[in-house]
Amino acid sequence: MTKKLIKGGWVVSMDPQIGILDRGDVLIDGDKIAKVAASIDGLGDEPGVEIIDASNMIVMPGLVNAHLHTWQTGIRGIAGNWTMGEYLRGMHANLATAFTPRDIYLGNLAGALHQINGGVTTVFDWCHNNPTPDHTDSAIEGLKESGMRAVFGHGSPKPDPKEGQKHFSEVPHPASEIDRLRNGTFADDGALVTLAMSILGPHYSIWEVTEEDLRLARNQDLVASMHMSGGFHRLVPDGIYRMHDEGLLGPKINVVHGNDLSDEELQILVDAGVKMTVTPEVEIQMGFGDPITGRVMALGGRPSIGVDVESNISGDMFTVLRMALQIQRMIDNRPFADAHKPIETLSVSPLQALEWATVNGAEMMGLEDRIGSLTPGKQADVTLIRADDFNIHPVNDPVNAIVFYATASNVDTVLVAGEAKKRNGQLIYPDADKVMEDLAASGHRILSNAGTPAAA
Repeated sequence: MTKKLIKGGWVVSMDPQIGILDRGDVLIDGDKIAKVAASIDGLGDEPGVEIIDASNMIVMPGLVNAHLHTWQTGIRGIAGNWTMGEYLRGMHANLATAFTPRDIYLGNLAGALHQINGGVTTVFDWCHNNPTPDHTDSAIEGLKESGMRAVFGHGSPKPDPKEGQKHFSEVPHPASEIDRLRNGTFADDGALVTLAMSILGPHYSIWEVTEEDLRLARNQDLVASMHMSGGFHRLVPDGIYRMHDEGLLGPKINVVHGNDLSDEELQILVDAGVKMTVTPEVEIQMGFGDPITGRVMALGGRPSIGVDVESNISGDMFTVLRMALQIQRMIDNRPFADAHKPIETLSVSPLQALEWATVNGAEMMGLEDRIGSLTPGKQADVTLIRADDFNIHPVNDPVNAIVFYATASNVDTVLVAGEAKKRNGQLIYPDADKVMEDLAASGHRILSNAGTPAAA
């Protein structure tokens, strides 16, 4: 791989030792960041050095989407007016059952390409529609083919049980499948796509299943992610206390949502190093309650954020970032509004919010030593945003420009491990039009076969 010199941009490094450079250069050597400085000279005439002119761009680490059910990409818009109950019935008990392995492959490939197009370089793919090994392998193939960095969260489907079958809440994670993947496809923890477990947890499974799944993840040295959303789903009401008492909590545990957790429960999780992920727009629609971003921060935690489901919201991480920040500000401003008093300061800064979508997401996935900031020695996952577009120009503050103004349409260049995946505003993928055509056909077939019309 050649060297690349990204030259003359606003550099938002997300590394506190480097900070923000009004004009700066980033040198990439192979798949790693070699140097970040106000100016890196003397390389312009060196053979094999590609110069990327960033004079009208903001240079930042690639965004990290900490929670995405990528397999649902082909049925976008179907859940835009669904409650949580309607989602569980319509998606998991109905639509999900119509997916073939190829449908999963197309959803993951197109969904990952969409994330790259929007400046995301890493995604936690929470794949819970994998009823067969072929479905699982096809999901992984889609991620790998896209060229993005991903953590594949191996989940479990949630159909209604047939006669004689156990409810999914009583079925432990398939240890043989995790062993197959861990010793085969995912034997290399340094690969671009790595393995995690997406488990049911105490909100969606009986205690015996929760305990068995957590011990399996620990034995395989994998991140274990679980949903905790809505009090009406707590199958084990004291599950957090039991996980704590059994010594099952730790830095490789991830909880998504958690809106109804008590302060005591949340403190237990944060103190144990558990990583919390917020998906604000979906949580609002589904009636989970206020997102807990601020509560986690107040307890010393470092929340991450994600899209969740593209079947009812956009997959644009800039939108998620903006919404997460402004919702938290609304929550924090509410007591002042109720008392008819003016606020004196804002509770969360844009830079703190940007951490949610970069360094904190990296930490949640256990990849903080590789991604999340423009730090020499880390992988060269870099996003360049055009700063002279109408919706951003003029840039008076590059962090504010990212958080409040940028959209996927402003992303000019995306590098993953030093390789260009988007350049000059265009994805570098040879058959993108064919993928989108096949995705549409897949979605229409799924909706037709499941007896559910396309959303009006």
